[in-house]
Amino acid sequence: MSEDAAIFVVKTTANQERSVAGMLAQVARKDNLDIRAIIAPDELKGYVLLESSDSGAVEQAIQTVPHARTVVKGQSSIAEIEHFLTPKPTVTGIVEGAIIEVTSGPFKGEKARVKRVDEGHEEITVELFDAVVPIPITIRGDTVRILRKEKS
Repeated sequence: MSEDAAIFVVKTTANQERSVAGMLAQVARKDNLDIRAIIAPDELKGYVLLESSDSGAVEQAIQTVPHARTVVKGQSSIAEIEHFLTPKPTVTGIVEGAIIEVTSGPFKGEKARVKRVDEGHEEITVELFDAVVPIPITIRGDTVRILRKEKS
């Protein structure tokens, strides 16, 4: 980010953040506006973040975009939004003993208990409930859905 650019926050209709971000990118490209980056973080419901050096360009861009409500007064810095820019591990929130459901792959739909969590490789080792012989299998953390977190 250059010295003269700032982060502007655009209020949107709930659950329309990604479509607003896409349309803002199209408008910025078409009208050659000074909007350098657009981000719609999942954790930030109802808001889209834009990087620009010109607040007028941001105001102009949202005029024709449906679901873009208004620009929040003031500016933010890159340091204030840095935590939205770093990806979170897919195994965050999964603990040993948790009950999960496999959402893809050959074991799709199977329920299992988490035996080990490997945050470095973003994998978990589970034992399937319906298996005749309990064999531990290792799967990616983004292919499961947590059903219960408590240990049993």
